[in-house]
Amino acid sequence: MNTATRDFIESHLKDDVRQLALQKFPDDVDKMLVLNQIEARQLLSKKVPSWASNPDLLFPKHLSIEQCSSELTAKYKASIISGGDTFVDLTGGLGIDSYFLSEKFKTSYYIENQKELCDLAEHNFGVLGRKITVVNSDAESFLNDLTSRRDNACVVLYLDPARRDVYNRKMVSLHDCSPDVVDLQNVLLKNSKNILIKSSPMLDISLITNELQNISEIHMVSVKNECKEILIKIEPGFDGEIKYYCVELQPVGTRHALSPQDEMVFQFVESEEKSAIPSFSSTVKKYLYEPNSSLMKSGAYKLISQRFGIEKLHVNSHLYTSDNLISDFPGRIFEVVGFAPFNKKIKKELLKDITEASVATRNFPLSTNDLRKNLNLKESDKNFVFGTTLIGEKKVVILAQRQPVFQDSSLREGRGGLWSY
Repeated sequence: MNTATRDFIESHLKDDVRQLALQKFPDDVDKMLVLNQIEARQLLSKKVPSWASNPDLLFPKHLSIEQCSSELTAKYKASIISGGDTFVDLTGGLGIDSYFLSEKFKTSYYIENQKELCDLAEHNFGVLGRKITVVNSDAESFLNDLTSRRDNACVVLYLDPARRDVYNRKMVSLHDCSPDVVDLQNVLLKNSKNILIKSSPMLDISLITNELQNISEIHMVSVKNECKEILIKIEPGFDGEIKYYCVELQPVGTRHALSPQDEMVFQFVESEEKSAIPSFSSTVKKYLYEPNSSLMKSGAYKLISQRFGIEKLHVNSHLYTSDNLISDFPGRIFEVVGFAPFNKKIKKELLKDITEASVATRNFPLSTNDLRKNLNLKESDKNFVFGTTLIGEKKVVILAQRQPVFQDSSLREGRGGLWSY
């Protein structure tokens, strides 16, 4: 990238790429490089801001950027692994995870079978001043090479298997991803003290636990209440209960930050959920609670009720209620304005003055879109409307207002130490 191209990129970073493509470029400016880099940096500006703001870094095609980890989730991964001698990222990609996870290790390897990505990674790691050995190879070949060596034990092996096939369809099975970590798990266990696998949030947790062995931890990681990835931590020889971590990452300073810190974690083991005894309410009380997406993914529906002393509305509704405010609940908290049976009178009575609302359904015969159309409500977060089912199979609509977010740092060690920051 020559100086003219670099300067042109910097002066047009906020331009519409499609409009920019129609313009005539100076002769000493590489047009295709400009368009590609501006688009990439715009995409990365919120996902990996520290990289997007560096004018000396170079980025590949759109798909690699779309599939890469965010800076926030990469830093979280780095926080749950211990450092040591050797770290290997077997599925290098854009190199975001390689960069943030390698900081704790004496020796680090980035493995990638696409030559273009290897060249870009080598350039970018150099710009960033991080010593990472780049190897143009596939995971299987590199692992076979490790197996043949005497000093083959790595502290951490990391994999982020590709979750799309050649037709760009999303994968929902570990066997359908590349590389196939299920087939590779024996050689992975042989070559490492710890294995960390990033998998799709679409994967069912029971599928993961049935197909992989020696799992010590599973982390369901959400950002702004959207489940982004499932992290599977494997330790050779481990045969204890799996620890589950429901993680909500929220950048400090955002509108709905969940705490003064940037992370909230709900931890449990499967036996706790199995033995938990939830409470049920036949009515909707003063406060309504909706678990965050990581908790919903975990399936700890009974334990939520027991641990926070709140009541479920129905065994399948996964909404909770109480008369007293539980301000440190890991999810959205609402103050109930009112509720009524779902019938033709609902619009004239409960919702007579409501024209705008955020609508959601939980265990309800209509979808969210169908209920919004039925109630003739425009999308807005001024009000919140839930369609759900109570004990006794009563279909109801709840009108609620969002509660202020939790800001009391004195409660961080509450719930028996099961909250972590």
